[in-house]
Amino acid sequence: MTTHDNPASFDQITQHRPALAASCLALIDAQPGRPLAMFAPRRVGKTWFLDHDLAPAARAAGKLPVYADLWLQKVAPLEAINHALEEALDDALVPASRAGKTARTPVKSLGLLGAQLTLADAPERRPLPADPALRLDSLVQRLQAAAGKPVLLMLDEVQTLADGAQAQERIAALRAVLHQRRGILQAVFTGSSQEDMARLLSTVGAPMYQFAQQMDFPPLGDDYLQRLAAHFHRVHPGKQLAPEALQRVFARIGHKPALMRDLVKWASAEGMTDLDAVVQHYLRGAHQVAGFNALLQPLGGLDRALLLALAQGRAPLGRDTLQWLGRVQAEPPTLAKVRAAIERLRRAGLVARTNARGTVIDDPLLADHLLALDPPDPA
Repeated sequence: MTTHDNPASFDQITQHRPALAASCLALIDAQPGRPLAMFAPRRVGKTWFLDHDLAPAARAAGKLPVYADLWLQKVAPLEAINHALEEALDDALVPASRAGKTARTPVKSLGLLGAQLTLADAPERRPLPADPALRLDSLVQRLQAAAGKPVLLMLDEVQTLADGAQAQERIAALRAVLHQRRGILQAVFTGSSQEDMARLLSTVGAPMYQFAQQMDFPPLGDDYLQRLAAHFHRVHPGKQLAPEALQRVFARIGHKPALMRDLVKWASAEGMTDLDAVVQHYLRGAHQVAGFNALLQPLGGLDRALLLALAQGRAPLGRDTLQWLGRVQAEPPTLAKVRAAIERLRRAGLVARTNARGTVIDDPLLADHLLALDPPDPA
């Protein structure tokens, strides 16, 4: 199912996935108290799916979806969840109109023919607990009671829970609430770090060990690319974008829908159909180069050299890589220094550890930019 079958612009091209949303809800309903955890790299459409597909499907199924982005509150992710629940509780308790507020406020006294009306103070419940874990439990119960429907908690970038001090305590608190309130609370997790998700959900002895059902979030398929190509053809009736080129470039950029749309928009503005050439023009654009430079400028020499080694496809801890790093550095680095550099780059969001390919640069276009600056050593 899609929106805007005849879009007026590329920006109106979106792709809805009702079948995926229905499948997610079925998995959640089949295992009360057990969250669904979906992994995919950043910018492949997880958040858009939660907001535009899963949340509407949940409402249609009689659930109340509540979204929280934990990436924006890395220092206090549990508090970010509580804030999202509090916002939802306010929406459930406070009527939108003044008339609705009056109708729900008890009457203290009523004068002749209603000429005098005095309203009582609205009844107040006891304050919510200050402790974040206890507050989470209370908020879930109050929100479900106010809304009269089960709550679907959608936690974006859930691996953030495992960072920083008291990580195990906050994870254990969330797990306890999900299990204890499984009759009224369901949850969907998303994450963009395969390593951090594994540490959160698959570490033996950890609070969330084997608690969530894990699945890979699927990237958009050919339907999305076909819609981009169809609009390009409407704008340029005599020109076509080759399907195989669309597929190749989409894979090259890491299946990022918004970036793919921008590339096709740029091709349309220039009247070009060679998408590989479009990518090269994009990489050389002043805006993109400035962005890459801003990422690279704060890095030390070893970190930059290690990024280039990864761009060239070298194993970061291999003997040949250490020798190569020794040639481009003032002194050969030790394994410990390389491991520390990998961790710095990972925390900066520049590299990721994957099950299939090991440590890789998170943004494929950054790897292409690095290779353009310093191509591989023929030796």
